[in-house]
This record gives sequence, structure tokens and C-alpha cells, in this order.
Amino acid sequence: MSDVHEKSLAHPFPVVDGHGLRLRPWDPESEADVATWLRGLSDPEFQRWNTPVKIVRDLDSARDSLRSRAEAVADGTAVAFCVTDAATGTTLGHIGVNDINHVIRVGIVGYWVLPEARGHQVATRALALAVRYAFGAVRLHRVELGHALGHDASCRIAERCGFPYEGTLREAMFESGRHDAFRDVHLHARIATDPEPTLPPMGSGPR
Repeated sequence: MSDVHEKSLAHPFPVVDGHGLRLRPWDPESEADVATWLRGLSDPEFQRWNTPVKIVRDLDSARDSLRSRAEAVADGTAVAFCVTDAATGTTLGHIGVNDINHVIRVGIVGYWVLPEARGHQVATRALALAVRYAFGAVRLHRVELGHALGHDASCRIAERCGFPYEGTLREAMFESGRHDAFRDVHLHARIATDPEPTLPPMGSGPR
């Protein structure tokens, strides 16, 4: 098991370390963070598989998007992490647990990885850390992971991190770049009592 350090959820800026990564909060007042957020959401691979309700097209809308994330974190309905390399501090991507329902203790995980960071299991390692944090500090019982039908890389990442496939949700997300058409979603989930998976050696997977 990786050595993971978690600050309390009561701290407004949780940081999680492990698997060669540091998960830190995004800063909507940081020009660098806003520019990276815009680049991540503008990436063609992200846009192929994801269509946000509010499209981010420029720095102003990226800052508004990050501020909305910060507000969700503050009110306890989300946890949003900037994924960085633990040794260099280089930003690699994003992972968050969204739509947290504290009554039934469920949240929905989402993530993306910058183009230059792909191929190094960043998503796999970040997902393992974020889920451990969600089950621990946030005290969730169930974390769901949904991805567009056909996104095979996300299927592999989910299964590698102990999220079995549970079924297909019909027309449960927007089509790429559209708000007037829908596509099916593969649903994966993990519950707190599931055994924690052993991650494969770094370098043995696509993400």
C-alpha cells in the first residue's frame, strides 16, 4: 500500500500525497491554474468524451468554472483536486468527487489528464488516492464512475481501481459538443467495504 498522507476534511484546502502524486486544491485566483483548467477542458480528447453543462471557452469562463468548483467544495458537495507530480509540482490533470450526497453517502468521480502526462498511469494513481480520501475523510459509502460508451481507456482505469462495471445507463450524458443529443453511459462503482485493489507497477498501463 502506498504511503498516503491526508489532511482533515475540516481543513479548507485538503492535500493528499501518494503513488508519486500530490493532489492539491485548485486556486481560481491563480493565473496558472486558470490557464491549465482552460487547457484541460479545451483538449480535443476531453471534448470527445465530455460535454460540460457550461462550456469553458476562454480564461474568464475558466475562472468562473473554477470558482464554481471552489464554492461546491466549500459547501461540501464536491472535492476538487489539481493532480500534480509529487517531486516537481508539475500539474498533470484533475480529479474530483462531485454531487456528494451526505445523507446516502454517495459521490460521483470525474477526472482528466493533460496530453503530455498521458501514458504514465496518472488517472489510475489519482483515482486510487481520491477514492481513498472519499471513503476516509469524506466518509462516503459509494463512489460512482460513469463514462461514455466506447471510452475503453476509462473502463480499464475503473476496473484497475476496483470499480466493477454495473450496467449501461441509456442516454445519460450529452453527446460530444451538443446539448440537444444524448449517449449511453457505462456505470462503474465501488463501495467502502470493497477490498482496496493493488495497483499494477508504474509503466504497465496506458494511463
